[in-house]
Amino acid sequence: MSELNVRNPRNGLTDYHITPPTTEQLSKCCHALRSAQSDWLQLGLAGRIEVLHQWKTALEIEKDKVLGALVEDTGRESESILEFNSILSMIDRWSLSAPDILKLDDRRTSSIPFLKIEGENVPYHLVGVISPWNFPLLLSLIDAIPALLAGSAVIIKPSEFTPRFVKPLMDTISKVPSLKGVFEVVVGAGETGVNIINNVDLVTFTGSVTTGRKVAEACAKRFIPASLELGGKDPALVLKTADIDIATSAILWGSVANAGQSCLSIERIYVDEAIFDSFVKSLVQKAKKLQLAYPTFKDGQIGPIITEQQTKIIDDQLTDARTKGATVHSGGTIEEHSGGLWCRPTVLTNVNHDMKVMTEETFGPLLPVMSVKNVDEAIGFANATSFGLGGAVFAGTEEEAISVAHQLEAGAISINDAALTAIMYEGEKNSFKLSGMGGSRMGSASIKRFIRKKALLINTGAKDPWWYEV
Repeated sequence: MSELNVRNPRNGLTDYHITPPTTEQLSKCCHALRSAQSDWLQLGLAGRIEVLHQWKTALEIEKDKVLGALVEDTGRESESILEFNSILSMIDRWSLSAPDILKLDDRRTSSIPFLKIEGENVPYHLVGVISPWNFPLLLSLIDAIPALLAGSAVIIKPSEFTPRFVKPLMDTISKVPSLKGVFEVVVGAGETGVNIINNVDLVTFTGSVTTGRKVAEACAKRFIPASLELGGKDPALVLKTADIDIATSAILWGSVANAGQSCLSIERIYVDEAIFDSFVKSLVQKAKKLQLAYPTFKDGQIGPIITEQQTKIIDDQLTDARTKGATVHSGGTIEEHSGGLWCRPTVLTNVNHDMKVMTEETFGPLLPVMSVKNVDEAIGFANATSFGLGGAVFAGTEEEAISVAHQLEAGAISINDAALTAIMYEGEKNSFKLSGMGGSRMGSASIKRFIRKKALLINTGAKDPWWYEV
């Protein structure tokens, strides 16, 4: 395949290049991974846990190299540090929980006394992970780590927009002999992703709805499972009993962390008309205090927009909103600094559902705030979407917020906080509507996506066979 150019998000320069594997090279790689998987499985879960801890040590030793590449990929520092550290925690967490989750029941009696049942976990031989550019390391490994512990071999294709971390990551994998035969990370764009789908037994994909549909269709044609986490348009509902200070701080963080480049970002805000003006005043004041992390990482909190394509989407939504009467209270433009593209936290009012900013995924630090008459209207607006990833509810009491959360059509609702799935992995959730399909990526169910259940049905010695004698 031909070489692909990679843009630096902080300076706009094309300063990195990747060469994807050919179709033949990728097929050979997948064949080798599949061949090595049986030995990986034979290590047993305890053996695989030990190997992953060896890899954790290699990651810790090479932290500066992996983290440095990740920072270059994304143009932001603080989120990259959290991203790297979360991988180390993920290895520890799964190592502790996997033995109980994957433990098989003892042989048990069936409803027919002389027939016994034994269970077996059979992992998919080769799992393909196709991950996005907003959290390149985390969203590559959030599925790979439980899949490896389940006993699968894994091949990852990160986004072609953020491939710099691949080489130092592969260097850490190569230092663990038992791991390198069953774990590969390759670079490439859409064609490479298609080739992976054609060579694996299960696919996990994180990305847009448009691409996710293509992945699902390709997997369906091969009759292999697909686990998809796609776009979001998460709402925040602020009831008139809510604490405005807490709500504005939480929603601001949930909207602009990683410059809003997260599927779990709060992207639309519905506020009871009784507190609307006070809420907006507080939110705007806090939004204006946040600064760009430019010219150095220490100068502010908001990093650049990672891809040039995303700035066009953000700018289009801003233009559409202004044209249709929205009021911009802060930010409001795409700024260029030394070639990098940035967007300050942008609070908008006088918004409605005729505007793209209220209906289409933004993936940027835009905070459209809409006044509602009551909680029922807020719930109606929140559910009037094709997305169903998450949301948030703020109210004076936990009970009041939870009663509203029960009526929202989404997989994870933060109560009196926002975007909690960014830091809490224990809660099992599914993506509703077009936000995804497949088993939960969170909680104990996550690792179960990578195994199939086999039942051994054992005749323990019945003297009088029940079948026809011939």
